Amino acid sequence: MILTRRDATTRPEVHAPFALIVGKAVADDALEGVMRRMGLRPDAARAGGLPLQLTLGGLAVTIGRAAPDDFALADPGDVATSSLGTPLPADWRDAGGSWIVRSARRDGIAAAQFDTLFQMIVLLIDAFDADHIFWSPARLWTDARQFRGAIAEMQTSGMPPVLHLIAFRRRDGAADPHVATRGLAAFAGQELDAAVPPGWDMAAMVKRLARLALDIMLHGPVVQPQQTPGLQAGEWVALTPQGGARDGPAAVLVEFSFDR
Repeated sequence: MILTRRDATTRPEVHAPFALIVGKAVADDALEGVMRRMGLRPDAARAGGLPLQLTLGGLAVTIGRAAPDDFALADPGDVATSSLGTPLPADWRDAGGSWIVRSARRDGIAAAQFDTLFQMIVLLIDAFDADHIFWSPARLWTDARQFRGAIAEMQTSGMPPVLHLIAFRRRDGAADPHVATRGLAAFAGQELDAAVPPGWDMAAMVKRLARLALDIMLHGPVVQPQQTPGLQAGEWVALTPQGGARDGPAAVLVEFSFDR
């Protein structure tokens, strides 16, 4: 089930994607050995200290213990945080098993490297016997085992696990309610924003926006206005790309219409 909260404020986008993994505690001096057993390659120059640098398939990341700032951004009680799956235990910050994984490069991780990053995260989920994972571009918590299974399916089918990587947020304002994505811009530089047609619930909107998000993740951003058939007979979807503002990603306005 998708749990959504309504955005009360506009939050800054996270430009350097990271994952926060909640699992078992491992002593600092034992972490390198655990990583080696998982097939990762810790940087010998940093042995015995944190953060530890890991390499897989040409991608270098660091792993260390999550800090208070990381906890604040990932706070499951914040109205700006989304969740999919089971809620976190109340003591998740205090158990010593919260690990932060981020790029070892200052310029972050390119979308083309995400597949390798997700493979690494799967190994870390196993290494820490993790229960939950937070994906920062979407500010989304998800069940770690579900995430693991979704990535395995992606490696077989080539279909990214949209619901585990993209948050769908309902926005109620003075005008009509909208549902917008968060986290899609990390893959293609765009987010979707759609008015909710009368009588549609959140499930109907997510079903359609997830389909559009998957298409963008696989084929790239929408570059010109276009119209495409919807999920039901007589349903149409108009997509209109908007230029990105200085303080946020570009948007694609989504409008649903129906034959009469």
